[in-house]
This record gives sequence, structure tokens and C-alpha cells, in this order.
Amino acid sequence: MKLWHCKDARSIRPLWTLEELGVDYELQTMPFPPRYHYPGYKELNLLGTVPFFTDGETRMTESSAICFYLIEKYKHSHLGLTPDHHEYGEYLNWLYQSDATLTFPLTIVLRYRELESPGRRLPQAVEDYRVWFLARLKLLNQHMEAREFLCDDRFTIADIAVGYALYFGETLALAVDYAPQTADYLARLKARPAFQRVLAIQTEKEAEAKTASPAS
Repeated sequence: MKLWHCKDARSIRPLWTLEELGVDYELQTMPFPPRYHYPGYKELNLLGTVPFFTDGETRMTESSAICFYLIEKYKHSHLGLTPDHHEYGEYLNWLYQSDATLTFPLTIVLRYRELESPGRRLPQAVEDYRVWFLARLKLLNQHMEAREFLCDDRFTIADIAVGYALYFGETLALAVDYAPQTADYLARLKARPAFQRVLAIQTEKEAEAKTASPAS
């Protein structure tokens, strides 16, 4: 298995899952956005998006789907729920909501606050999508009032998927507006040894890249 990854990008989801599982994998860390800064990447992944994941002949680009693939394909049921579980529908809903509902507005904030050239930045779009993201946390805020994890009173890939969205929001300085129970939930997730290893891997790869740079 091989995962192409960028620091703090959606590829954290499958990287975190791989670390939770403790399986062997190869990691390729790239500068963001890789379609511009990593030569040959679009030949691998026509979309130029991150993550990109391969497992034999399997090719995948969707972060939450890769997490689901890993636990279903290799029977790691301790990180998922089976279809006969009474919370299975809710579990799937969190997996899909994590990207379509929660991560999407954050990408707009990132793009129009930081990635675009100064003349193309749009403060009003940044503010609108900041408010949109926080409004989309209402269900999660309510859900976490009396829970430690999203489903079945235990940690699953649903927590990885949603937890990344919260972490992404934190990197954009939006966590100051998280409800207390949601902020506590994110803190619990970030304290997990596997997530700490992800952060350490990112730091190590960043240091290696700087050492290898001609400018260093």
C-alpha cells in the first residue's frame, strides 16, 4: 500500500487510519498543492488532488473512502461498524458528512484567505464560509453533549473522518468558536497515540524536505 500525502491535507484521514491499524505502508509526502509542486503527480492522479492511494491494482482519491476501504478490505472491524449494527446508518452518515458537509466550506476559507494571490482573495467569501462551517457543526455539537465518540461508545473511522474536519478548522483558527463539548472531543482525538505519530511524521518529513532543498 502507498499513500501520497500533503501536510495537514485530507490525506491525514487515511494516514491516521493506517497508523491506528499498525500496518505496513509506504508514504510519499509532497508540497501543497501537488499538482503544481510535485512533478509527475498528475500522471499518477489525473485530478491532481490529495490524497492518492494505491493497493495493488486499486486506485483511490477520496479520503474517507480510503479509510472505509482499509477496514472493510482487511477486516479491521474494531475501527468500524457492521451493517447489522443499530447505529450503522448513523456511522455511514458521519463518514459522508465529514467531507461533503464539514470539510468543503473549509476549503473555501483556505483558498480565498491564503492560497489565492492577494488581488484574488475574497474576505467576504472567507467570512461567509466560516459562518457556514460553524453552522454545520450544530448536529455534531448536539451529538457530543453526552458522548465520548460518535458511534457505539468507541473510536471508529467516523471519528477519524469528522476529527480531521475539526482539526482542519483548527489550523484555520476557527476552533475558538467550537462548542465546549466539540473542542473537548477534538482534544481527545488529537491525544491518541496514532494521531500524535501522524504529527511526528509530518514534522520529520518537513525537516527532511528542508534539508534536501538546494536553498538550505
